[in-house]
Amino acid sequence: MQLNRDELLGAYRRMKTIREFEERLHEEIKTGEIGGFTHLYAGQEAVAVGICDQLTVDDKIVSTHRGHGHCIAKGCDVKGMMKEIYGRAGGLCKGRAGSMHIADLDVGMLGANGIVGGGAPQAVGAAIAARIDGKGRVGVTFSGDGACNQGTTFEAMNLAVVTKVPAIFVFENNHYSEHTGDAYAVGTSKDIASRAEGFGMKAWRANGCDFFETYAAFTELLEYVRAGNGPAAIELDTERYYGHFEGDPQRYRGKGELDRIRAERDCLRAFRARVTGAALLTDEDLDAVDAEVLALIEEAVAEARADEQPDPATVADDVYVEYY
Repeated sequence: MQLNRDELLGAYRRMKTIREFEERLHEEIKTGEIGGFTHLYAGQEAVAVGICDQLTVDDKIVSTHRGHGHCIAKGCDVKGMMKEIYGRAGGLCKGRAGSMHIADLDVGMLGANGIVGGGAPQAVGAAIAARIDGKGRVGVTFSGDGACNQGTTFEAMNLAVVTKVPAIFVFENNHYSEHTGDAYAVGTSKDIASRAEGFGMKAWRANGCDFFETYAAFTELLEYVRAGNGPAAIELDTERYYGHFEGDPQRYRGKGELDRIRAERDCLRAFRARVTGAALLTDEDLDAVDAEVLALIEEAVAEARADEQPDPATVADDVYVEYY
């Protein structure tokens, strides 16, 4: 698998954008200007980008409560996202969604989801629609080691196999379901993908902290599903750098654990080492992207703070769909 220079720069830009978006939110939340719960995706960037870089705008994804990375990777506007998280009228969802429910149907992002395991049935619905229209599209659900225990996920996997639809189940195993380690809470914690195989679908496994390994595994999976072979699953072994939610003290972590995973399992650092070591990109190339991303995030925060609050008179807008 070989990506060209522009593709490599694009992948790095999207991963870096996710990282800096989340790092900045980690600081901004402390100001008290952002309401509601926020769950940061920092550390897992290679999964979102390694997968979404291979999807089209017409392919549909459903995210989780930890959805900022999926949104950015799928093409959601960064400034519109920041305004949404700040609850502003110019947000992607007019300030109604906040962090946990961002959606942008124009880019195939059906929404983040506050219910653990709630996205899988929606993705299967999107996959059923894709099979009916016959244009080779897929429906992708992102979930974690917590959602793999949910009945909704089991039912969705079974339905996908029975109906042989182009549904893709992405399990991001960051080793903690909220505050509980996967070894304690997941019966197949060493091999979550085997649960999908138990329903009769093919499954892949990859290091989710390695963009290139993730990308290559998903390339095979996507070709398999688009060829009409029915659903498939992939488990990515990854890490989250922050707590389950902002404010989580992470006392369930082992001593030195966070320092270790930041030092040894940073997908951005690994990407930089790989491409510069192979002379595919230079440090100067990547440093230029870093500077541009930091400027974008700075602009996004400034514009979000300056944007208007939603008009209270519009509170009932978009509550019901009008079919005529």
